[in-house]
Amino acid sequence: MLGDLVAGSLADAAERRATRPLSAVEAAALARPPALDARAALERADHVKVIAEVKRASPSRGSLAAIADPAALARQYAQGGASAISVLTEQRRFGGSLADLEAVRAAVPTPLLRKDFIAEPYQVLEARAAGADLVLLIVAALDDAQLSQLHSLVLELGMTPLVETHSEEEVRRAVGLGAQVIGVNARDLSTFELDRDLFARLAPLIPEGTVRIAESAVLGVDDVAHYRRGGADVVLVGEALVTGGDPVAALTEFLAVS
Repeated sequence: MLGDLVAGSLADAAERRATRPLSAVEAAALARPPALDARAALERADHVKVIAEVKRASPSRGSLAAIADPAALARQYAQGGASAISVLTEQRRFGGSLADLEAVRAAVPTPLLRKDFIAEPYQVLEARAAGADLVLLIVAALDDAQLSQLHSLVLELGMTPLVETHSEEEVRRAVGLGAQVIGVNARDLSTFELDRDLFARLAPLIPEGTVRIAESAVLGVDDVAHYRRGGADVVLVGEALVTGGDPVAALTEFLAVS
């Protein structure tokens, strides 16, 4: 599944590149105002922090929410106190787009994560050109050379890499890379199975001072509290916010977890 998702994202990027060449995207990225300091926004506090996700669908759950106006949803997330907002830009299985990211950037001053299957520099430049402050890099999808190249480019452009892991070996690769923001995804992107206890097992391998993010399997406040007890500084929440009916109230409840 992960290989198919990466291949699809690369194919879509190639289509965009045919009409918007690398030089044009690079110029747009460099013309952007400086990225926001997302790492500082996510650092550990006396309560858990939340990355709230604009998410229409997923391969595991199918359609979740129409989200006709991602900017309006993002404004609710900002009102509710989200420390960052994740915008899914993968179009084939998640129903997202770079236009969503651009619309959200125009609507809120909150740090934004481009969440996609990033595997080449063009996609990183697209992220900055669209206003992203963070870029997701999935360790399982990249070899060491790719991971190092993309991590360096994200930093060079003033953004923050969110390096996502799913196993002990992947955490060690992320730490060896010098990643300062490391996510542990409870969903195995090869099988799409969930393991809510994975974060607590892997968190001790992440050095103190690194931002630790728990991803997936958050359906309610009990899940947020579970991750916080396991050492999470931040939880990334999508489905619970887009399907719950009142994202501001849900965020208020989540952010009360200390």
